[in-house]
Amino acid sequence: MKRKTGFYILAVILILALGYGFMSGPVLVNTAEAVRGRFAVTVEEEGRTRVVDRYVISAPVSGYVLRTGSDAGDAVQKGELLTELEPLRSGVLDPRSRAEAEARVAAAEASIRSVQEAVVSARASADFAQRERDRMDALFKESIISEQRYDNAGTTYRRAEADLRSAEFALQVARYEKEAAQAALKYSAGQKQGKAAEKVKIESPVKGRILKILRESEGVVPEGEPLFEVGDPASLEIEVDVLSEDAVRIRSGMKVIFDRWGGESSLEGRVRIVEPSGFTKISALGVEEQRVLVISDIVSSPELWDHLGDAYRVEAKFIVWEKDDVLQIPSSALFRYRDGWAVFVMKNRRASLQEVAVGSRNGLSAEIISGLSEKDLVITHPDSSLEDGMSVKLRK
Repeated sequence: MKRKTGFYILAVILILALGYGFMSGPVLVNTAEAVRGRFAVTVEEEGRTRVVDRYVISAPVSGYVLRTGSDAGDAVQKGELLTELEPLRSGVLDPRSRAEAEARVAAAEASIRSVQEAVVSARASADFAQRERDRMDALFKESIISEQRYDNAGTTYRRAEADLRSAEFALQVARYEKEAAQAALKYSAGQKQGKAAEKVKIESPVKGRILKILRESEGVVPEGEPLFEVGDPASLEIEVDVLSEDAVRIRSGMKVIFDRWGGESSLEGRVRIVEPSGFTKISALGVEEQRVLVISDIVSSPELWDHLGDAYRVEAKFIVWEKDDVLQIPSSALFRYRDGWAVFVMKNRRASLQEVAVGSRNGLSAEIISGLSEKDLVITHPDSSLEDGMSVKLRK
């Protein structure tokens, strides 16, 4: 009996050992905590800066342009000499050319009158926008209107001021175009032998910097050939091309965050306009995409981005929707279950299947409307073999 009893005990021990050996251990998992905080849905794309008011200075008449002594990036003042045009070796103007030059002078005068009216209109809009902003400022201080309405009034005022400055710049350009047209008549014939050849002065129409020198060496240039691009790099805007399905969610006045532009901190901006016409662009993968240009203004202090220039790269993040105190988890914890969403919650070292109602998503995180509580541990990237009630262990 003792031998049989010992044999039975040994057999039971072997069976238990074999069973324990074939038992699957706990599944190693990663977890994340459900937290409350600010949640934002964004559209992120690459963009580039561009000067708001860019002026292309062209040759007013055909002539022999002299080599410029300026370089790209040089500061210029309004009316500063950039280069000079000497007459061609033959006569500058024949009777037909004189008539055309006189017509250009008349057209320039008409353009000045047109732009003057535009300046009057822009100034009236700016004055109205300023009065409206002052009224909204008083109402906002008394908490009568919302912050969004107050911000909209401020944005409208800044846009009206920008339109007024642009119209004034356009008026200056129109006057210089008139002077350029008059120059064709003023220097209409070659000088007598022994007298220095008459020259047409090419001057900067505005204060700013030389963005590009399109013709650096001297030589014969036809009328209308671009010579310089001048603008003020301190007056920048951001152009971003986004997918058309994202563009329909972006509105004027929407907040934009600009990252990875080279500075230590992010810059804030506001959408000025979503252009109404799209274009086709081939992606890096060779796929045709319909994209739309979104133009935004930088509202951060200019001291923060004074080193930005024309055509610099930035990463734009359009804030489509945002809310504070939102319960959220990583999107990697979600998976499809029945007709909705579910997650695995780690409780007492076991995976517990929990159905959840999901709200907004931004790619990295998801808003949880119901089904979870704050500080619940959800399993991220759950394995397809994981099931409800399985034993789990936190991966180190």
